[in-house]
Amino acid sequence: MSSTSSFEDLVAEGAAVPTEGWDFSWFEGRATEARPSWGYARSAGDRLTWANTVLDVQTGGGEVLDFALSRAAVQPPMLVAATEGWPPNVARATALLRSRGVVVVAVAEDAPLPFADAAFDLVLSRHPVRADWPEIARVLRPGGTYFAQHVGPRSAFELVEHFLGPQPEDASSARDPERERAGAEAAGLEIVGLRAERLPMEFHDVGAVVHFLRKVIWMVPDFTVEAYEPQLRSLHEQIEATGPFVAHSTRHLFDVRKPLA
Repeated sequence: MSSTSSFEDLVAEGAAVPTEGWDFSWFEGRATEARPSWGYARSAGDRLTWANTVLDVQTGGGEVLDFALSRAAVQPPMLVAATEGWPPNVARATALLRSRGVVVVAVAEDAPLPFADAAFDLVLSRHPVRADWPEIARVLRPGGTYFAQHVGPRSAFELVEHFLGPQPEDASSARDPERERAGAEAAGLEIVGLRAERLPMEFHDVGAVVHFLRKVIWMVPDFTVEAYEPQLRSLHEQIEATGPFVAHSTRHLFDVRKPLA
């Protein structure tokens, strides 16, 4: 998008782009986010080589699971299932993953997993809204693994607080990896590895911000262009005057095992 585009044009474009799935290619040239050094999707593909039964929790549009399956070094697992709660993403994931034999099940994010106890060798998840540790422990077989990338505390809070103002401590400390570690251990799981990184994000125009907030709806939960027009306009003026708006994402990688005993 040309730097001469007006505020109104940029906002209108960001508001018109479809938000289904987790394809972020629209942001190319307009926003960037550094990726964690561990390469989650590639690493998930490596994990698939030894698993016979796999569950991907909150798969979004299925893009990450599809990539991981494409990177598996040997024949993919015998059974792969995925859950998703948002109807447009259920349809998108079903269409994308059907050719790989993946069963996509519509499940609300806060609902129990509709699978038998000890059903899976491997449970994957990228950016779950919340890790339901007792349910993860229940569906894992003894010796099975939960391998997931979670969003960490205060992720993109520079952007959040531009729209919502300073956030209370409980919001700032939500998604803390050590709290999540404690939850996993309380469910009887063992932490094999836990890594965390803080990574820069840059927004080059206000249209990218609009699209991001429409797509990642938990950042500013009640976001609409109309409700936040003053904040959007001030952000546009800041970008025009000083360059990209910089925020920081936080991510942590869980490698968790269900004990054999």
